[in-house]
Amino acid sequence: MKMSTPVGQRIQSLIESNPVMLFMKGTPDFPQCGFSSRVVQILNHIGVPFKAENVLADPEIRDGIKVFSDWPTIPQLYVKGEFVGGCDIVSEMAQSGELQTLLVEKGIATAVA
Repeated sequence: MKMSTPVGQRIQSLIESNPVMLFMKGTPDFPQCGFSSRVVQILNHIGVPFKAENVLADPEIRDGIKVFSDWPTIPQLYVKGEFVGGCDIVSEMAQSGELQTLLVEKGIATAVA
């Protein structure tokens, strides 16, 4: 969903300029919730470089991303501009190999083939 607000434009810009973009609580080094931590672990395990945005540091982004994606929870993972999902979806996709396949199809190099 496109948002024409300044926050929407910032979110869009982050998603467009980073092939793998994670909106999370905390940072990859210091996740502030278990779900964000789990997604970071999955991405690190696959060996895919990603950019993370700490929604706790910016209430506008924290609220805006939920409207932007029409998804009520954080973390939220985007790959090449496409909303993938939250922790449960990312976990299921990683276990089935679907996440790795998606990354390869989108042309994103991973350490685990």
